[in-house]
Amino acid sequence: MKGGAFLLGFVFLASPRPLAASPITELVREAQELEAAREDDRAVSRYTEAIQLDPTCGPAYVGLADLRARRGDTREAERVYSVALEHVPGLRAALVGRARVRRALGETREGDSDLEQYLKDESDLNEIRELAAWYGEEGRTAAQLAAWRRLYVSLAGSSGVESGPSPAVLDEARATIKALQILLGPADPVVSPPGDDAVRRGMARIARRGE
Repeated sequence: MKGGAFLLGFVFLASPRPLAASPITELVREAQELEAAREDDRAVSRYTEAIQLDPTCGPAYVGLADLRARRGDTREAERVYSVALEHVPGLRAALVGRARVRRALGETREGDSDLEQYLKDESDLNEIRELAAWYGEEGRTAAQLAAWRRLYVSLAGSSGVESGPSPAVLDEARATIKALQILLGPADPVVSPPGDDAVRRGMARIARRGE
């Protein structure tokens, strides 16, 4: 009996207990609540404290940079995103955020580069569409067409699922691709490839399906 009681006590003591939230997590949570209450200065202080305690705290960097951007302090937001990526290179939200503030600062190619880097490993439809719009603003028609083709392929691939795109969205993508193909004309390397090998012919057939 004594042995059974001892074993029961050991199991009870060894059982995992709920872990309290870390001070850093609490600071970020408080900052988010303060930001929602429009107490921005106090929110900045909390985010900054979290970063000082943990220089690899991604949510604190992104929260602080997003807050700076929302307040119109675009240059400081760009600096915070850049510091975040130095300490946490895989912080995808910081890469997208920096792309947008760089565009706002007039650093269009740097912004494009950030979003292009993000999309190397992601197929975020909203970000692909945003990048296509940026290319259009810059008059980079070939890059814009390539982005819309990628968007169309992603949309078509998700059209069979319940939360997939509506037919209107697919129609818009087809119409945009067709318009850009006409605009680009013979300069389109997919529809009018310079060579005549089987791979290029196959790429041309795929491209024309969106017409």
